[in-house]
Amino acid sequence: MSHRKLEPGRLVVASHNKGKIREINELLAPYGFDVVSAGDLDLPEPEETGTTFEANAELKAVASAEASGLPSLADDSGFCVMALDGDPGIYSARWAGPDKDFAMAMRNVEEKMQQKGAVNPDQRRGSFVAVLCLAWPDGHKEFFRGEVEGQIVWPPRGEKGFGYDPVFQPDGHERTFGEMTSDEKHGWSRTEPALSHRARAFQLFSKACLED
Repeated sequence: MSHRKLEPGRLVVASHNKGKIREINELLAPYGFDVVSAGDLDLPEPEETGTTFEANAELKAVASAEASGLPSLADDSGFCVMALDGDPGIYSARWAGPDKDFAMAMRNVEEKMQQKGAVNPDQRRGSFVAVLCLAWPDGHKEFFRGEVEGQIVWPPRGEKGFGYDPVFQPDGHERTFGEMTSDEKHGWSRTEPALSHRARAFQLFSKACLED
């Protein structure tokens, strides 16, 4: 499948999540875009009614592209716990409630895992998933999916990152995402493989739409 190149210029990050916006801005920084968020433009948050990461990323990207008249990049991501049959998954943000209390959300995950008897390392597996959707005002869309697997730890460790980062230790590492700097968590450059789910999706997006 041929990809459409995205030329440097104004680009909307279709999110109101400050942590997510910060990470996407960091990943976009080398490419010379004039980045604004949906929140900066006072665009409303569309209701995430999709049943997949792809569907929700599309909803957000298309809404921002149509409202702004600019190319828009949206991310839908989530924390998927094997012992909970993939939950919270696409509902990861909702588990944190209206106040975005991820300390509560992490406790809920741990309590539900304990109820399932998930105490051994092989039962405490999980993954982060991120899907990027790039939408143009003319209706063209592209999708890029990244995943990273690892161990779910308790108690939470680290105060960096956001969301469920403090309870996720990616395979091959001894620290959680919550203990890593942004550069360490992304683990990505134009020549090195990415580590985080978002950076893995971004690396695919970069190769397809940003690089010659």
